[in-house]
Amino acid sequence: MSIRELSTAEFSTEVLDASVPVLVDFWAPWCQPCRSVAPVIDALARENAGKLAVFKVNIDEQPELAAKHGIRSIPFFKIFVRGESVMEFSGARPKSDFDALLTTVID
Repeated sequence: MSIRELSTAEFSTEVLDASVPVLVDFWAPWCQPCRSVAPVIDALARENAGKLAVFKVNIDEQPELAAKHGIRSIPFFKIFVRGESVMEFSGARPKSDFDALLTTVID
């Protein structure tokens, strides 16, 4: 499963109206920590297919989304459940950290 990049126009439909929890990765191509955590995010998307939606937002291409969500450093992650942001954290982390955080929102 490939992770799609979201535009501002798609954010509401894909994230806020989603029927499953959503992990949004705010990133930029020039960000080394963003690139280093990308395989972890890909693995999470594969392992949780059907239970978790995963999207990326390139902050350089979607600055209005970054501003709206208060993104000040990247990589930055937000988890949404039923349209509400329920968790947010920043920095490249090991997969075990993501797994532990996601157990609180995935059935």
